[in-house]
Amino acid sequence: MKILVLGSGAREHAIILSLRSEDAEHEIFAAPGNAGIAQDAAIVELDMLDGAAVASFANERGVDLVVIGPEAPLVAGVADVLRDRGIPVFGPGKAAARLEGSKAFAKRIMDAASVPTGRAVRAASVAEVEAAFDDFGAPHVVKADGLAAGKGVIVTTDRAEALAHAEHYLAAGAVLVEEFLTGPEVSLFFLSDGDTVRALAPAQDFKRALDGDGGPNTGGMGAYSPLPWLADQFGSIDAFVTEVTDTVALPVIRQLDSEGTPFIGLLYAGLILTPAGIRVIEFNARFGDPETQVVLPRLRTPLSRLLLSAASGHLEDEPAPEFSDDVAITVVLASEGYPEAPQTGRMIEGLAEAASVAGVHLVHAATGAPDAPGGSLIATGGRVLNVVATGADFADARARAYEAIGRISLEGAHFRHDIAARVAQ
Repeated sequence: MKILVLGSGAREHAIILSLRSEDAEHEIFAAPGNAGIAQDAAIVELDMLDGAAVASFANERGVDLVVIGPEAPLVAGVADVLRDRGIPVFGPGKAAARLEGSKAFAKRIMDAASVPTGRAVRAASVAEVEAAFDDFGAPHVVKADGLAAGKGVIVTTDRAEALAHAEHYLAAGAVLVEEFLTGPEVSLFFLSDGDTVRALAPAQDFKRALDGDGGPNTGGMGAYSPLPWLADQFGSIDAFVTEVTDTVALPVIRQLDSEGTPFIGLLYAGLILTPAGIRVIEFNARFGDPETQVVLPRLRTPLSRLLLSAASGHLEDEPAPEFSDDVAITVVLASEGYPEAPQTGRMIEGLAEAASVAGVHLVHAATGAPDAPGGSLIATGGRVLNVVATGADFADARARAYEAIGRISLEGAHFRHDIAARVAQ
Protein backbone atom coordinates (compact mmCIF):
# COMPACT_ATOMS: atom_id res chain seq x y z
CA MET A 1 0.00 0.00 0.00
CA LYS A 2 0.83 3.67 -0.19
CA ILE A 3 0.55 4.98 3.36
CA LEU A 4 0.85 8.54 4.67
CA VAL A 5 1.68 8.91 8.37
CA LEU A 6 1.10 12.33 9.92
CA GLY A 7 3.31 13.32 12.84
CA SER A 8 6.88 13.96 13.88
CA GLY A 9 7.49 11.97 17.06
CA ALA A 10 8.51 8.57 18.37
CA ARG A 11 4.95 7.27 18.15
CA GLU A 12 4.89 7.91 14.41
CA HIS A 13 8.36 6.42 13.94
CA ALA A 14 7.24 3.29 15.82
CA ILE A 15 4.19 2.99 13.56
CA ILE A 16 6.36 3.35 10.46
CA LEU A 17 8.86 0.78 11.72
CA SER A 18 6.01 -1.68 12.35
CA LEU A 19 4.73 -1.13 8.81
CA ARG A 20 8.26 -1.58 7.47
CA SER A 21 8.62 -4.90 9.31
CA GLU A 22 5.81 -6.49 7.29
CA ASP A 23 6.45 -8.81 4.37
CA ALA A 24 4.65 -6.38 2.04
CA GLU A 25 6.65 -3.60 0.38
CA HIS A 26 4.73 -0.48 1.36
CA GLU A 27 5.50 2.98 0.04
CA ILE A 28 5.44 5.15 3.15
CA PHE A 29 5.27 8.94 3.34
CA ALA A 30 5.59 11.01 6.52
CA ALA A 31 4.70 14.61 7.28
CA PRO A 32 6.48 16.38 8.83
CA GLY A 33 8.62 13.53 10.23
CA ASN A 34 12.04 13.86 11.86
CA ALA A 35 15.62 12.88 11.08
CA GLY A 36 15.09 9.28 12.20
CA ILE A 37 11.81 8.90 10.35
CA ALA A 38 13.54 10.20 7.21
CA GLN A 39 15.59 6.98 7.19
CA ASP A 40 12.43 4.86 6.93
CA ALA A 41 9.91 7.00 5.01
CA ALA A 42 9.76 9.70 2.35
CA ILE A 43 9.40 13.07 4.06
CA VAL A 44 6.67 15.31 2.68
CA GLU A 45 6.45 19.04 3.31
CA LEU A 46 2.85 19.25 4.43
CA ASP A 47 1.08 21.14 7.17
CA MET A 48 -0.51 18.21 9.01
CA LEU A 49 -3.16 20.56 10.44
CA ASP A 50 -4.33 21.53 6.94
CA GLY A 51 -6.86 18.87 5.98
CA ALA A 52 -7.29 20.17 2.44
CA ALA A 53 -3.54 20.05 1.77
CA VAL A 54 -3.28 16.53 3.21
CA ALA A 55 -6.23 15.35 1.13
CA SER A 56 -4.81 16.89 -2.06
CA PHE A 57 -1.48 15.14 -1.55
CA ALA A 58 -3.21 11.83 -0.82
CA ASN A 59 -5.28 12.09 -4.00
CA GLU A 60 -2.36 13.18 -6.16
CA ARG A 61 -0.13 10.33 -5.00
CA GLY A 62 -2.82 7.65 -4.82
CA VAL A 63 -2.43 7.11 -1.09
CA ASP A 64 -4.39 4.07 0.13
CA LEU A 65 -4.39 4.95 3.84
CA VAL A 66 -3.67 7.99 5.99
CA VAL A 67 -2.65 7.35 9.60
CA ILE A 68 -2.95 10.35 11.93
CA GLY A 69 -0.49 10.06 14.80
CA PRO A 70 -0.78 13.07 17.15
CA GLU A 71 -3.83 14.60 18.76
CA ALA A 72 -3.63 18.11 17.26
CA PRO A 73 -4.71 17.21 13.69
CA LEU A 74 -7.46 14.97 15.08
CA VAL A 75 -8.93 17.73 17.21
CA ALA A 76 -8.53 20.07 14.21
CA GLY A 77 -10.79 17.81 12.13
CA VAL A 78 -8.27 16.64 9.52
CA ALA A 79 -9.83 13.16 9.49
CA ASP A 80 -13.21 14.66 8.58
CA VAL A 81 -11.80 16.39 5.50
CA LEU A 82 -10.15 13.17 4.33
CA ARG A 83 -13.29 11.07 4.84
CA ASP A 84 -15.40 13.63 3.02
CA ARG A 85 -13.13 13.09 0.02
CA GLY A 86 -13.32 9.29 0.22
CA ILE A 87 -9.78 8.76 1.53
CA PRO A 88 -9.42 5.92 4.10
CA VAL A 89 -8.07 7.44 7.30
CA PHE A 90 -7.19 5.90 10.65
CA GLY A 91 -8.13 8.51 13.21
CA PRO A 92 -11.40 9.84 14.62
CA GLY A 93 -13.20 12.91 13.34
CA LYS A 94 -13.25 16.18 15.24
CA ALA A 95 -16.41 15.42 17.19
CA ALA A 96 -15.24 12.00 18.40
CA ALA A 97 -11.71 13.30 19.09
CA ARG A 98 -13.22 15.49 21.80
CA LEU A 99 -12.84 12.35 23.91
CA GLU A 100 -9.23 13.52 24.25
CA GLY A 101 -9.66 17.19 23.42
CA SER A 102 -12.00 17.81 26.37
CA LYS A 103 -11.72 16.03 29.71
CA ALA A 104 -15.22 17.26 30.59
CA PHE A 105 -16.65 15.73 27.38
CA ALA A 106 -14.93 12.43 28.16
CA LYS A 107 -16.45 12.39 31.64
CA ARG A 108 -19.91 13.01 30.18
CA ILE A 109 -19.53 10.15 27.73
CA MET A 110 -18.32 7.83 30.49
CA ASP A 111 -21.27 8.77 32.68
CA ALA A 112 -23.71 8.18 29.82
CA ALA A 113 -22.10 4.81 29.03
CA SER A 114 -21.87 3.74 32.71
CA VAL A 115 -18.11 3.36 32.44
CA PRO A 116 -16.31 3.14 35.82
CA THR A 117 -14.29 6.29 36.53
CA GLY A 118 -13.46 8.62 39.41
CA ARG A 119 -15.60 11.50 40.57
CA ALA A 120 -14.83 14.83 38.93
CA VAL A 121 -15.93 18.46 39.03
CA ARG A 122 -15.60 20.93 36.17
CA ALA A 123 -14.32 24.18 37.66
CA ALA A 124 -14.29 27.53 35.86
CA SER A 125 -12.96 29.69 38.70
CA VAL A 126 -10.49 29.58 41.57
CA ALA A 127 -13.39 29.50 44.03
CA GLU A 128 -14.86 26.43 42.33
CA VAL A 129 -11.45 24.73 42.34
CA GLU A 130 -11.03 25.37 46.05
CA ALA A 131 -14.52 24.06 46.77
CA ALA A 132 -13.67 20.85 44.90
CA PHE A 133 -10.42 20.54 46.88
CA ASP A 134 -12.45 20.78 50.08
CA ASP A 135 -14.86 18.11 48.83
CA PHE A 136 -12.34 15.58 47.55
CA GLY A 137 -9.50 16.22 49.98
CA ALA A 138 -5.81 15.55 49.31
CA PRO A 139 -3.97 14.43 47.26
CA HIS A 140 -5.30 16.96 44.75
CA VAL A 141 -5.76 16.03 41.08
CA VAL A 142 -6.17 18.88 38.58
CA LYS A 143 -6.41 18.43 34.80
CA ALA A 144 -6.52 20.99 32.03
CA ASP A 145 -9.75 20.45 30.11
CA GLY A 146 -8.10 20.78 26.69
CA LEU A 147 -4.92 19.49 25.08
CA ALA A 148 -1.75 20.16 27.07
CA ALA A 149 0.90 17.92 25.45
CA GLY A 150 0.86 15.50 28.37
CA LYS A 151 1.66 18.24 30.89
CA GLY A 152 -1.82 19.38 31.92
CA VAL A 153 -2.19 17.05 34.90
CA ILE A 154 -0.90 17.52 38.42
CA VAL A 155 -1.21 15.15 41.38
CA THR A 156 0.06 16.62 44.64
CA THR A 157 -0.61 16.88 48.35
CA ASP A 158 0.50 20.53 48.20
CA ARG A 159 -2.71 22.55 47.94
CA ALA A 160 -0.89 25.73 46.94
CA GLU A 161 0.93 23.92 44.13
CA ALA A 162 -2.33 22.37 42.88
CA LEU A 163 -4.07 25.75 43.00
CA ALA A 164 -1.25 27.42 41.06
CA HIS A 165 -1.52 24.69 38.41
CA ALA A 166 -5.27 25.26 38.17
CA GLU A 167 -4.86 29.05 37.91
CA HIS A 168 -2.39 28.60 35.04
CA TYR A 169 -4.87 26.60 32.95
CA LEU A 170 -7.95 28.56 34.02
CA ALA A 171 -6.60 31.39 31.89
CA ALA A 172 -7.45 29.24 28.86
CA GLY A 173 -10.71 27.71 30.12
CA ALA A 174 -12.16 25.34 32.66
CA VAL A 175 -10.24 22.64 34.50
CA LEU A 176 -11.28 19.32 35.96
CA VAL A 177 -10.71 18.54 39.64
CA GLU A 178 -10.88 14.81 40.29
CA GLU A 179 -10.80 12.51 43.26
CA PHE A 180 -7.46 10.83 43.83
CA LEU A 181 -7.41 7.15 42.87
CA THR A 182 -4.70 4.76 43.99
CA GLY A 183 -3.36 1.61 42.35
CA PRO A 184 -1.17 0.48 39.45
CA GLU A 185 -1.84 2.12 36.09
CA VAL A 186 -2.30 0.31 32.79
CA SER A 187 -2.53 1.56 29.21
CA LEU A 188 -4.68 -0.46 26.83
CA PHE A 189 -5.21 0.38 23.14
CA PHE A 190 -8.30 -0.50 21.13
CA LEU A 191 -8.67 -0.35 17.36
CA SER A 192 -12.18 0.76 16.42
CA ASP A 193 -14.11 1.05 13.16
CA GLY A 194 -17.04 2.81 14.82
CA ASP A 195 -18.82 -0.22 16.29
CA THR A 196 -16.30 -3.08 16.51
CA VAL A 197 -13.16 -3.01 18.67
CA ARG A 198 -10.01 -5.12 18.75
CA ALA A 199 -7.66 -4.83 21.73
CA LEU A 200 -3.89 -4.66 21.53
CA ALA A 201 -1.54 -5.77 24.34
CA PRO A 202 -1.53 -3.90 27.68
CA ALA A 203 1.47 -1.75 28.59
CA GLN A 204 2.63 0.40 31.47
CA ASP A 205 4.43 3.72 31.13
CA PHE A 206 6.47 5.85 33.53
CA LYS A 207 5.36 9.47 33.66
CA ARG A 208 7.68 10.95 36.28
CA ALA A 209 11.04 12.32 35.18
CA LEU A 210 13.22 10.67 37.82
CA ASP A 211 13.92 7.21 39.23
CA GLY A 212 11.49 5.97 41.84
CA ASP A 213 8.67 8.02 40.30
CA GLY A 214 10.21 11.27 41.45
CA GLY A 215 10.28 14.67 39.80
CA PRO A 216 7.69 16.34 37.56
CA ASN A 217 5.25 14.68 35.19
CA THR A 218 6.49 14.23 31.64
CA GLY A 219 5.13 12.91 28.37
CA GLY A 220 6.58 9.53 29.38
CA MET A 221 10.11 8.34 30.22
CA GLY A 222 9.72 4.66 29.39
CA ALA A 223 7.34 1.72 29.13
CA TYR A 224 7.13 -2.05 29.02
CA SER A 225 4.82 -4.79 27.71
CA PRO A 226 3.30 -7.28 28.54
CA LEU A 227 2.19 -6.93 32.17
CA PRO A 228 2.59 -10.40 33.74
CA TRP A 229 1.33 -9.22 37.14
CA LEU A 230 -2.18 -8.72 35.71
CA ALA A 231 -2.63 -12.49 35.97
CA ASP A 232 -2.36 -12.30 39.76
CA GLN A 233 -5.53 -10.22 40.00
CA PHE A 234 -7.51 -11.28 36.92
CA GLY A 235 -6.35 -14.85 36.34
CA SER A 236 -4.74 -13.98 33.00
CA ILE A 237 -3.87 -11.00 30.83
CA ASP A 238 -6.59 -12.09 28.40
CA ALA A 239 -9.20 -12.02 31.16
CA PHE A 240 -8.19 -8.46 32.02
CA VAL A 241 -8.40 -7.38 28.39
CA THR A 242 -11.84 -8.97 28.05
CA GLU A 243 -13.14 -7.16 31.14
CA VAL A 244 -11.90 -3.78 29.91
CA THR A 245 -13.30 -4.45 26.45
CA ASP A 246 -16.74 -5.26 27.85
CA THR A 247 -16.96 -2.57 30.55
CA VAL A 248 -15.01 0.31 28.99
CA ALA A 249 -14.21 0.17 25.28
CA LEU A 250 -17.44 -1.18 23.81
CA PRO A 251 -19.77 0.99 25.96
CA VAL A 252 -17.84 4.15 25.00
CA ILE A 253 -17.71 3.28 21.29
CA ARG A 254 -21.44 2.47 21.29
CA GLN A 255 -22.29 5.69 23.15
CA LEU A 256 -20.36 7.79 20.64
CA ASP A 257 -22.00 5.96 17.76
CA SER A 258 -25.47 6.53 19.25
CA GLU A 259 -24.72 10.27 19.37
CA GLY A 260 -23.83 10.33 15.68
CA THR A 261 -20.08 10.68 16.27
CA PRO A 262 -18.60 7.25 15.45
CA PHE A 263 -15.06 6.75 16.72
CA ILE A 264 -12.84 5.37 13.94
CA GLY A 265 -9.24 5.02 15.02
CA LEU A 266 -7.31 4.21 18.17
CA LEU A 267 -9.03 4.46 21.54
CA TYR A 268 -6.41 4.73 24.29
CA ALA A 269 -7.77 3.78 27.70
CA GLY A 270 -5.67 5.03 30.60
CA LEU A 271 -6.71 2.79 33.50
CA ILE A 272 -6.01 2.46 37.20
CA LEU A 273 -6.59 -0.75 39.15
CA THR A 274 -8.06 0.44 42.42
CA PRO A 275 -9.08 -1.73 45.39
CA ALA A 276 -12.67 -1.18 44.20
CA GLY A 277 -11.92 -2.33 40.64
CA ILE A 278 -10.84 -0.94 37.27
CA ARG A 279 -11.36 2.80 36.79
CA VAL A 280 -10.71 4.97 33.73
CA ILE A 281 -8.32 7.86 34.35
CA GLU A 282 -8.50 9.29 30.84
CA PHE A 283 -9.03 8.54 27.19
CA ASN A 284 -6.82 9.53 24.31
CA ALA A 285 -7.86 9.44 20.67
CA ARG A 286 -4.60 8.08 19.25
CA PHE A 287 -1.71 5.71 19.96
CA GLY A 288 0.01 6.50 23.25
CA ASP A 289 3.64 7.51 23.51
CA PRO A 290 5.84 5.75 24.71
CA GLU A 291 3.58 2.67 25.02
CA THR A 292 3.29 2.29 21.24
CA GLN A 293 7.03 1.73 21.13
CA VAL A 294 6.69 -1.49 23.19
CA VAL A 295 3.30 -2.74 21.97
CA LEU A 296 3.95 -2.71 18.22
CA PRO A 297 7.28 -4.60 18.27
CA ARG A 298 5.38 -7.54 19.82
CA LEU A 299 2.56 -7.42 17.24
CA ARG A 300 2.54 -10.37 14.84
CA THR A 301 -0.60 -9.45 12.91
CA PRO A 302 0.24 -7.02 10.08
CA LEU A 303 -0.45 -3.51 11.39
CA SER A 304 -1.37 -2.21 7.93
CA ARG A 305 -4.19 -4.75 7.66
CA LEU A 306 -5.60 -3.80 11.06
CA LEU A 307 -5.46 -0.07 10.38
CA LEU A 308 -7.05 -0.35 6.94
CA SER A 309 -9.79 -2.65 8.25
CA ALA A 310 -10.65 -0.12 10.95
CA ALA A 311 -10.52 2.82 8.52
CA SER A 312 -12.72 0.96 6.03
CA GLY A 313 -15.32 -0.23 8.53
CA HIS A 314 -14.47 -3.94 8.29
CA LEU A 315 -12.79 -4.62 11.62
CA GLU A 316 -15.32 -7.36 12.40
CA ASP A 317 -13.59 -9.45 9.73
CA GLU A 318 -10.32 -9.37 11.69
CA PRO A 319 -9.62 -11.90 14.46
CA ALA A 320 -7.98 -10.75 17.68
CA PRO A 321 -4.46 -9.45 16.96
CA GLU A 322 -1.65 -11.87 17.80
CA PHE A 323 1.42 -10.97 19.83
CA SER A 324 4.86 -12.47 20.34
CA ASP A 325 5.76 -14.06 23.68
CA ASP A 326 8.81 -11.79 23.77
CA VAL A 327 8.81 -8.84 26.15
CA ALA A 328 9.65 -5.28 25.17
CA ILE A 329 10.85 -2.26 27.10
CA THR A 330 11.71 1.25 26.03
CA VAL A 331 13.87 3.84 27.78
CA VAL A 332 13.55 7.49 26.77
CA LEU A 333 16.65 9.67 26.39
CA ALA A 334 15.72 13.23 27.33
CA SER A 335 17.50 16.53 26.84
CA GLU A 336 18.99 18.43 29.76
CA GLY A 337 16.29 20.48 31.46
CA TYR A 338 13.37 18.35 30.29
CA PRO A 339 10.47 18.74 30.98
CA GLU A 340 10.65 22.34 32.22
CA ALA A 341 13.20 23.88 29.85
CA PRO A 342 14.87 21.36 27.51
CA GLN A 343 18.19 22.34 25.92
CA THR A 344 18.16 21.70 22.18
CA GLY A 345 20.64 21.86 19.32
CA ARG A 346 23.22 19.57 20.93
CA MET A 347 24.96 16.81 19.01
CA ILE A 348 23.98 13.15 19.48
CA GLU A 349 26.74 10.56 19.12
CA GLY A 350 26.86 6.77 19.33
CA LEU A 351 23.56 5.93 17.63
CA ALA A 352 25.01 3.24 15.36
CA GLU A 353 26.80 1.67 18.32
CA ALA A 354 23.57 1.60 20.33
CA ALA A 355 21.56 0.10 17.49
CA SER A 356 24.14 -2.68 17.09
CA VAL A 357 23.18 -4.24 20.44
CA ALA A 358 21.24 -7.47 19.86
CA GLY A 359 17.48 -7.06 20.11
CA VAL A 360 17.67 -3.25 20.14
CA HIS A 361 16.32 -0.63 17.77
CA LEU A 362 16.08 3.15 18.06
CA VAL A 363 12.92 5.19 17.69
CA HIS A 364 13.44 8.90 17.07
CA ALA A 365 11.27 11.49 18.80
CA ALA A 366 13.02 14.85 18.36
CA THR A 367 16.10 14.61 16.16
CA GLY A 368 17.24 16.77 13.29
CA ALA A 369 20.14 17.29 10.94
CA PRO A 370 22.73 19.91 11.96
CA ASP A 371 23.38 22.92 9.76
CA ALA A 372 26.96 21.81 9.21
CA PRO A 373 27.51 18.66 7.12
CA GLY A 374 28.33 15.45 8.98
CA GLY A 375 26.87 12.18 10.14
CA SER A 376 25.73 13.27 13.59
CA LEU A 377 22.22 14.38 14.47
CA ILE A 378 21.09 17.04 16.91
CA ALA A 379 18.41 17.06 19.60
CA THR A 380 15.46 19.24 18.62
CA GLY A 381 13.20 18.70 21.62
CA GLY A 382 12.81 17.36 25.15
CA ARG A 383 12.29 13.65 24.57
CA VAL A 384 14.96 12.94 21.98
CA LEU A 385 14.73 9.24 21.23
CA ASN A 386 13.66 5.85 22.53
CA VAL A 387 15.89 2.84 22.98
CA VAL A 388 13.63 -0.18 22.46
CA ALA A 389 14.76 -3.66 23.43
CA THR A 390 13.05 -7.02 23.11
CA GLY A 391 14.04 -10.25 24.79
CA ALA A 392 12.88 -13.58 26.14
CA ASP A 393 12.38 -12.03 29.57
CA PHE A 394 12.54 -8.62 31.23
CA ALA A 395 16.01 -9.12 32.69
CA ASP A 396 17.34 -9.80 29.20
CA ALA A 397 15.47 -6.88 27.61
CA ARG A 398 16.54 -4.45 30.35
CA ALA A 399 20.19 -5.46 30.04
CA ARG A 400 20.05 -4.82 26.30
CA ALA A 401 18.25 -1.50 26.59
CA TYR A 402 20.59 -0.06 29.20
CA GLU A 403 23.70 -1.31 27.43
CA ALA A 404 22.50 0.45 24.29
CA ILE A 405 21.53 3.74 25.93
CA GLY A 406 24.91 3.78 27.65
CA ARG A 407 26.54 3.96 24.23
CA ILE A 408 24.73 7.18 23.28
CA SER A 409 26.31 10.53 24.05
CA LEU A 410 24.26 13.73 24.39
CA GLU A 411 25.56 16.49 26.64
CA GLY A 412 23.42 16.87 29.76
CA ALA A 413 20.97 14.14 28.75
CA HIS A 414 19.14 12.08 31.34
CA PHE A 415 17.04 8.92 31.49
CA ARG A 416 15.43 6.72 34.09
CA HIS A 417 17.33 3.68 35.31
CA ASP A 418 14.37 1.78 36.75
CA ILE A 419 12.15 1.09 33.74
CA ALA A 420 10.58 -2.41 34.21
CA ALA A 421 12.90 -3.04 37.16
CA ARG A 422 10.17 -4.56 39.32
CA VAL A 423 8.98 -7.08 36.74
CA ALA A 424 12.59 -8.12 36.02
CA GLN A 425 13.18 -9.29 39.59
